[in-house]
Amino acid sequence: MSIMVHRTTFALDESTAGRLKKLALLWQVSQAEVVRRAVAKAEADSVVDKPDPVAMLRKLHSDGRGLKTKTANEYLAEVRADRKRGRNG
Repeated sequence: MSIMVHRTTFALDESTAGRLKKLALLWQVSQAEVVRRAVAKAEADSVVDKPDPVAMLRKLHSDGRGLKTKTANEYLAEVRADRKRGRNG
């Protein structure tokens, strides 16, 4: 087992504190171990489930659910006009 060298204090609402205590009893570990496991799980999940923006964009394009060219060009023309008015207005 690792040697614990970092101590910390944080405040929890009643509900979270109760859930922490219940998990510690259920798993038969300390509350600190519950926190360690929760942090490890959250970190692992965020690395694995992190969306790939390029893949998401490719999927959007392949599904045909993006803007139509005409609609996109109209929008860009409107944005350009708004920006031009903002500089001159």
